[in-house]
Amino acid sequence: MTNRRFITVISLVIMAVVAVGQPARPTGSTAAFETRCGWFSNPTPANAWFFDRDGEWTIGVQGGHQADGAWPNFTTSQWVRTNGNYGYGCACLQMRVDKQTREVLVIKSSRVRPLAQCRRDPALKKWHRSL
Repeated sequence: MTNRRFITVISLVIMAVVAVGQPARPTGSTAAFETRCGWFSNPTPANAWFFDRDGEWTIGVQGGHQADGAWPNFTTSQWVRTNGNYGYGCACLQMRVDKQTREVLVIKSSRVRPLAQCRRDPALKKWHRSL
């Protein structure tokens, strides 16, 4: 084997080793945070979903996926109780999502909105009936 060929083979091996050591990025995630407004639903412990004009997003499933970051903090008048203290409310979340798995990866911040804002939004009406 010539020196040139040997160097090429070694270079390819080194590049392959370096590439394997790089952390994988989830294929469907977006790099940027985006603000989405809609219904935040927490029907039972550790289970939460977000419903907006684009669909349903999983925030957390008991014993499974849990997004990083704090959930919105609703007042009594901004929260509809459906199961003890569990229920749903209207909020805008600044979050990073995986569009392929429909999971919320990180919640950066949240802003609670009056229930009437989500109830009036035509794109959210279909979700309100199923909450």
